Amino acid sequence: MRKIIHIDMDAFFASVEQLDNPELRGKPVAVGGSGPRHVVAAASYEARKFGVRSAMPSVTAKKLCPDLIFVTHRFERYNELSENVLEIFKEYTDIIEPLSIDEAFLDVTNDKKNIGSATLIAREIKEEIRKRTGLTASAGISFNKFLAKTASDIKKPDGLFLIQPDEAEKFIEDLPVEKFYGIGKVTAEKMHKLGIHKGCDLKKWDLPDLVRNFGKAGMFYYDIVRAIDDRPVEPVYERKSIGTELTYEKDLTTSFEIIAELYKVEKELMERLSNAETTGKTITLKIKFSDFRQITRSRTLQTYIHDFSTLHREVSEIRKSLDLEGTKVRLLGVSVSHLETDECSDQQLHLFDKT
Repeated sequence: MRKIIHIDMDAFFASVEQLDNPELRGKPVAVGGSGPRHVVAAASYEARKFGVRSAMPSVTAKKLCPDLIFVTHRFERYNELSENVLEIFKEYTDIIEPLSIDEAFLDVTNDKKNIGSATLIAREIKEEIRKRTGLTASAGISFNKFLAKTASDIKKPDGLFLIQPDEAEKFIEDLPVEKFYGIGKVTAEKMHKLGIHKGCDLKKWDLPDLVRNFGKAGMFYYDIVRAIDDRPVEPVYERKSIGTELTYEKDLTTSFEIIAELYKVEKELMERLSNAETTGKTITLKIKFSDFRQITRSRTLQTYIHDFSTLHREVSEIRKSLDLEGTKVRLLGVSVSHLETDECSDQQLHLFDKT
C-alpha cells in the first residue's frame, strides 16, 4: 500500500508577510495591489473570516473587509522559504511532486529515515517547517493523491488528517462534492442541479451517465468516489522557462511608455536569470491589450543570452515587428526558454502582477 502525504503551507504568502512584519500579525492581510484592476494574490486567515479569497478583485475584498491591509508581494522571499521547505522534504524522500510554490505531494512508501509511519513523517515534517521557517503547514495522509490532497484541507490551518484505507469510501460518501479535489465551483453547481450533493449521491451514477454529463472528467469522478486513484507522485526536475510580467493599472498608450516599461521587465528578467544561474536561447514577448486580447511572439538565437544588451536588443526587434500604434496595452511580459541548465523544476516566477 502506498503512503502519500500532501503538504500545503497555510496562507503562505500572507503568512510570510506576517512572519517578517510582527505588526501585521493577527490582522487581516492581503498580498497584492489595492487598485481597481488588481486582485488578491493571497489572504491571511484573519481576512478569510470576512470572505476575502485569492483571485478576488481587490476592490471587492476591501468592501468585505474595510480594515484589510494590502502589502506588495516579495517573490524572492517566498521563493527562498519555499526552497527551505523543499530541502526538508528531501530529507525524507526523493519522490516529490511540487504542485506550486506552496504545496507538494510526497511519496514516503520507502522513506529515507526508515520511520515507516506516514503520519509520524508528516508530523515531523510539519515540526521541522515550523522550527526552520517559523511558518505552519497542513498535511493530509492517505494511500493515493486524491485522498491525501482532500485530507490536507480538513483541519487547516496547522492541520494533520489521516484517511485510512478502510475508512476511505465512507469518508468520501459523506464528503460534499464541492470539497472534492478536482471539482470546482461550476462543476459542483452543475452536480447540485442533478441532485448530486455528497459522495454517496455521486456514487449512484454509472460511468456512461457521468461521461455523458461531464465528459472525460466523468471517468475521474467515477473512480475517485470509489477511492480509486492510481496516479503516481511524479517528480518534476526540468525547468522550462524563466520570465516576468507586469500588469498596469492604467493602459500604456504610447510607444515611449511601452519601450520604457519593457526595459523594466527586461531588467527584472535578467536579474532572475542571474539568480537562477542559467540562461537560454528562446525569447518570448507577451502582450495583453485592454480588451484582454493577447499575443506572444518568440525568436530563438544561435547562442545563449549572457548579457542584458543582447536581451534588450532582441526584445526590441520583436517589438518593432509588431504594429502597436494606437493600441492600449494592459500587460507586458518577457520570458526566456530553451535553458542552458535544467536542474530545477519550473519556479513559476510570474505568479503575481506588479503594483
